[in-house]
Amino acid sequence: MTTAIIDRTGATPLNDAPAPMIDPFGRAVTYLRVSVTDRCDFRCTYCMAENMTFLPKKDLLTLEELNRLCSAFIAKGVRKLRLTGGEPLVRKNVMFLVRELGKHVHDGRLDELTLTTNGSQLARHAAELADCGVRRINVSLDTLDPEKFKSITRWGELGKVLEGIGAAQAAGIHVKINAVALKDFNDQEIPDMMRWAHGRGMDLTLIETMPMGEIDEDRTDHYLPLSEMRARLAEQFTLSDNAYKTGGPARYLTVAETGGRLGLITPMTHNFCESCNRVRLTCTGTLYMCLGQNDAADLRAPLRISDDDAYLSTVIDEAISRKPKGHDFIIDRTSNKPAVARHMSVTGG
Repeated sequence: MTTAIIDRTGATPLNDAPAPMIDPFGRAVTYLRVSVTDRCDFRCTYCMAENMTFLPKKDLLTLEELNRLCSAFIAKGVRKLRLTGGEPLVRKNVMFLVRELGKHVHDGRLDELTLTTNGSQLARHAAELADCGVRRINVSLDTLDPEKFKSITRWGELGKVLEGIGAAQAAGIHVKINAVALKDFNDQEIPDMMRWAHGRGMDLTLIETMPMGEIDEDRTDHYLPLSEMRARLAEQFTLSDNAYKTGGPARYLTVAETGGRLGLITPMTHNFCESCNRVRLTCTGTLYMCLGQNDAADLRAPLRISDDDAYLSTVIDEAISRKPKGHDFIIDRTSNKPAVARHMSVTGG
């Protein structure tokens, strides 16, 4: 008769896969997105104001605390973990956290550790990311025109991002390009971006802009339904549905002419809530059960009350029991206030 080995939380036998957390609608929560910082070295016009007020550093969890929280979720059945921001790679010593979490990939507790980045810091971190077990990343890139790139990011340099993408691919990391589809900005460029990405072995995913946080412009000016974008692309490409899934909200199409995949993330025109398996953790220890709702749970206090994870586990369970069925995003001229006041950089993209 064998005895199960118990980990230090006293919660999960290491030789048994933990049961997933189940929300009120029967969905297994197996995917955690973690914003390690709300700071970013870009100021993308649809994401944040140019003169942002960021969280005081004293309010942030330490990297050791983030590691403990993430490990608690892994012990409760999370199989995929994505680091986001802001820009995750601008956080000082963030590679400590990546390396610690990568241990869960190496021992089989975590299926995937990945991140979403703007690519600005990727050239200097790509090799170490790969060494830590990161096999796939998303790079946010809305245009291949250097002047337009500078315009939309305000502070970014396209050359550094392209260098970072090249470094990631050279390190053996699969890169997916994420582009927010924006009317009268990059909509005419998307066919060429798709050819460029597919020609380099990268998927391209298009995203509808979301009403999160006050910014310096009216989102309705650039909002583009992806149903319209798909119809435009279908005029010059042969598109067919593809069952490929990464665990995220994208629905994929195969593009016959390029042989690549095109993803569509449509929180506005066709929400993906019915299959949502995700929760989001901020760098302050706040857990959001839904991107588009304000209900949240404070995990920082239970994290700091005790070194024993039993109470923390109970608080996580209570939060998952409140996960809503879905979000209610709206963008129109009569609803010019953001549906959610916090910026995407706070929640984690």
